[in-house]
Order: sequence, then structure tokens, then C-alpha cells
Amino acid sequence: MKNYKLTIEYDGTNYHGWQVQARDTSIQETIEAALITMTREKIRLAGSGRTDAGVHALGQTASFKTESAIPTHAFFAGLNSLLPDDIVITACEAVADDFHARFSARHKTYQYRIYNQTTPMAIGRQYAWHIRKKLDISRMSRAVEYITGTHDFKSFEGTGSPRDHTVREVLHAGISENGNGFVFFEITANGFLRYMVRNLVGTLANVGLGKTSPEGFRQILQAKDRDLAGATAPPQGLFLVSVSYD
Repeated sequence: MKNYKLTIEYDGTNYHGWQVQARDTSIQETIEAALITMTREKIRLAGSGRTDAGVHALGQTASFKTESAIPTHAFFAGLNSLLPDDIVITACEAVADDFHARFSARHKTYQYRIYNQTTPMAIGRQYAWHIRKKLDISRMSRAVEYITGTHDFKSFEGTGSPRDHTVREVLHAGISENGNGFVFFEITANGFLRYMVRNLVGTLANVGLGKTSPEGFRQILQAKDRDLAGATAPPQGLFLVSVSYD
């Protein structure tokens, strides 16, 4: 039995998220089907975590075990020949038997993209949230400073998705802009709650629009009350950038 790790880039526009669904097409299901075609085995792919419908990935990771004698380079080439154009395997490597894409992961980095111009985009609209009114990046940057470190992020957890605990450690978070109308929010943490990044972005957008102060953002974080935070930002602006391991 061999254990393999995949690094995957995908456009989530036409998929109902990462995880296998009863009726809708998912990223996991699509890759598993390609693996079954190659190995003639019933293979279950373990992802580093779920991404929701419409969310994209630049560096999702997944692992699987197989008894197949197919070499690593052939898995890499074969999967890319079988997968649709909006899913690409960017790396395939043999790993230790105890490696698991989810349980071995230490940190993840997400990026959220906002297109901050009066006129929307026709091309690229599926990769950013369009906000017409000018955002105050300085105010948003001051608010972001409050989330670095270890905090209870219950205020930013998706409604109806309780966890055993909602404390997470954020190693880095920042706001930047590229001068072409794009605003980027990037965050690295040891784990994320469901909709956590999108809820953070929705609340930060309120700060940038003057609806909430940076200090008000801090109070929302401390309150541990989802009702106080902003609306959930739409999925198309969110990218899973990378997953890090020891």
C-alpha cells in the first residue's frame, strides 16, 4: 500500500464545493473518479478541508492510499489527462504511511479578493466580490490588526455549524491593494471555522464603508455573537492559497 499527496488548483465555479455530495458534482468526487479509472480500486480522497460551492483553490492538498504499482509521475500525468480543464494537479508525491492531508496539516492560508471599482467586470467577475463604493483601506487595516493571535472567533462562525470550540490562532492577517481596483485580504491560521473568512471579510467591508469603526470590529470579535458581525461575503472571491505541513 502506497500513500500519495496531491496539490490541486481548481476553479470552483461549476462545483458544489470540495466534499462529495449526494446530487451535485464536487471536486473530490471528480478526482476520485479519475483515480478509480486509473487504479481500478475504490479510492477515497482525503482533503485538507472543505471549500464551499463557488470557492477556488490555488493549493488545496489531498491524500490517498493505493495498492497500484502506477509510479508517481504517471499518476501526475494520468490525472491531468483525465480531469476537466478547471481542475489541475500541480504536484503529486509519495509520502509517509502516516501522512493525512487533513490531520497532518498545521496551517492554511486563504486570500479573499474584492474588486473595488464603480463599474463591474465582465471578465473575471467569478473571481472577486464587486463593491462599488470606495473602501477605506486604512480603516480596514487597523481592524485586521485585532485578529492576529489566539482568539475566540465565534462571532465569525457560520450559523448552524457549532464546533467543540471556536478558538483559533491567526499567524498573519493583512489587507493590501494592487492599484488596479483589487483589494486583497490574506489570512494564515491553524484552522478555520465554517464561513469564518467570508464572515470576516463581510464585517471588514462594513469597516471600509464606514458602517463600523475599527474599534467596533474589535468589540464584535470579543462579543462572540454572530448576529453582530456583517453579512457573509460571496464565495467567488475566496481562494485557498496553500496548506503547510511539518
